[in-house]
Amino acid sequence: MQIGKYKLRNNLIVAPMAGVTDRPFRMLCKRMGAGMAVSEMVASNSLLYGSEKTKRRANHEGEVDPISVQIVGADPKMLAEAARHNVDNGAQIIDINMGCPAKKICNVMAGSALMQNEKLVAEILEAVVGAVNVPVTLKTRTGWDKSHKNAINIARIAEASGIQALAIHGRTRACGYSGDAEYDTIRAVKAEIRIPVIANGDITTPEKAKYVLDHTGADAVMIGRAAQGRPWLFREIEHYLITGTHLLAPTHAEIRAILIEHLHDLYQFYGEFTGLRVARKHISWYTRGMAGSAHFRHQMNQMESITEQLQAVQDFFNGEWQSKEEALPGTEELAA
Repeated sequence: MQIGKYKLRNNLIVAPMAGVTDRPFRMLCKRMGAGMAVSEMVASNSLLYGSEKTKRRANHEGEVDPISVQIVGADPKMLAEAARHNVDNGAQIIDINMGCPAKKICNVMAGSALMQNEKLVAEILEAVVGAVNVPVTLKTRTGWDKSHKNAINIARIAEASGIQALAIHGRTRACGYSGDAEYDTIRAVKAEIRIPVIANGDITTPEKAKYVLDHTGADAVMIGRAAQGRPWLFREIEHYLITGTHLLAPTHAEIRAILIEHLHDLYQFYGEFTGLRVARKHISWYTRGMAGSAHFRHQMNQMESITEQLQAVQDFFNGEWQSKEEALPGTEELAA
């Protein structure tokens, strides 16, 4: 899989996810086998460049190449300026968001709402491609709704505009994340254009990744929600695609070690106050499905120090965790 001059180690890509694909998560997924990870979306509004959140999203220190940054907006000039700004701050690939279904994005005619205006799509793509000397990629959906699937038209516009890879989520904007992703549209797009096509949506297992690659003919797969709390999914898929066999699942001890390292990276990246809060959702994802995890997560979400949070995680994985109520002296006697 190659995008511009960048040859990826494999054809497995981490999807951009707002509030999730920060630098610690991207770096972890790359260590766990992903060939590339796309940043959470960065607003094109230049007034936001100085905000703490935007500066964090532009922080790529220590990150393995290639560094792909997603920008979002609806104005060609502002998006072109955002692309230049991010390239100046280390971006090696610029990705344009035309796939986000969130109302707050679509209500300003950005994200997947842009698919309703093919003329504007062309103007945006041409402006961004012309503004930077790095590869520009595009992420879309299959269309606005099931009656207006125009992914093939958008793909042709993208190729003509100089876009160097196209990722498609197999749902319309109207679908959001409900129902099952469909891959026939992605297959049809792949048959129409020569640039690399990346299939996205509901890729949760090694077998599903192989099926989607085979069915669509796509050059790569993009994985989002399935990697939350399961960053080792990338190495499992890579191994399966190469050998046709399964890696052993990570042990309880390895999951604990991966999570603890992830937590320390979050604390260092965000600072204690924000890091503690960002860590909560990751802890929930890592522990879902484990015995006692629902009660543990409820208690963990009340904790206000990273020392307490780390100790609770250690205790949970060591089988030593007790809720505060269970730990009160005399509780058993009173119950009797």
